[in-house]
Amino acid sequence: MTLKIRKIAYSMGAEVSGIDITQPVDDASFRQIYQAMLDHCLLLFRGQALTHPQYVAFSSRFGKLRKKQVGNLPDYPEIKALISKPRTDGKPPPANFNGSDWHADMTYLPKPIIITMLRAAELPEVGGDTQFANLYLAYETLSEKMRSLLEGLEAVHMEQESELDHSSPERLEASRRAKTSAHPLVRAHPDTGRKSLFIGDKVRLIAGMTPEESEPLLEFLRLHARRPQFVYRHVWQKDDLVVWDQRSTNHNAVGDYDRAHELRHLEKTTLRGATPTGYQYNDTTQTRNMTRAFSF
Repeated sequence: MTLKIRKIAYSMGAEVSGIDITQPVDDASFRQIYQAMLDHCLLLFRGQALTHPQYVAFSSRFGKLRKKQVGNLPDYPEIKALISKPRTDGKPPPANFNGSDWHADMTYLPKPIIITMLRAAELPEVGGDTQFANLYLAYETLSEKMRSLLEGLEAVHMEQESELDHSSPERLEASRRAKTSAHPLVRAHPDTGRKSLFIGDKVRLIAGMTPEESEPLLEFLRLHARRPQFVYRHVWQKDDLVVWDQRSTNHNAVGDYDRAHELRHLEKTTLRGATPTGYQYNDTTQTRNMTRAFSF
């Protein structure tokens, strides 16, 4: 078989075929795959019935995988199970759920995720889609004046309050500091040199500005980044594997299925990279005021 790469949307994404990734991938083929990810931001492999060892082996070709995560499989700590189970209490599911915000993974840490892979294990009858936004296009379609304004600005990324440690005031404050970092609003990809916005719903503030000063600009950038012409919506099929570059994208889980009665089970592997040009944000007073202002 010959490896083929076919573009699947204007905004981003390519389907890779002509290769069986359940088997070891040779170096030449992997170089083509990695370059395709850089070129298209997202890759789709259809019909790859990976076992857990095969999934870990393929994911590891991209770099060192993260292991310490809540929800990881005991025998395969590199794999995190994302399972949305039917409700048994008869209550409707909440409108908002984990992953429904537009984001790149773990940007509230000094070293965010650089590459993520998701494998479809079990799916609802219809729906359960995931959307992806191309942040290269979002940056490149801004006016020259706006791009000039954003250069040099740093945005404060914060984990949502519900995910912090509330067991004591001291632990809450410590976890809030640990999960708050500032990164450039515009950054160049380390492999391509291409510039993109570094935005998402976890961005709460522009460093050095108040929430009131920051919010109008951030809201414009968030809405601009997810314009339909920048977005690819992936309709999952069983045994799909999607690989995407977190350094040039945002994503969100749509939740467009019967979440009260149907199961959705995806499996995830991730790679954390180097610290982007930026710094960990440790202004405790401003962080506390920000969380109050945004009412998480």
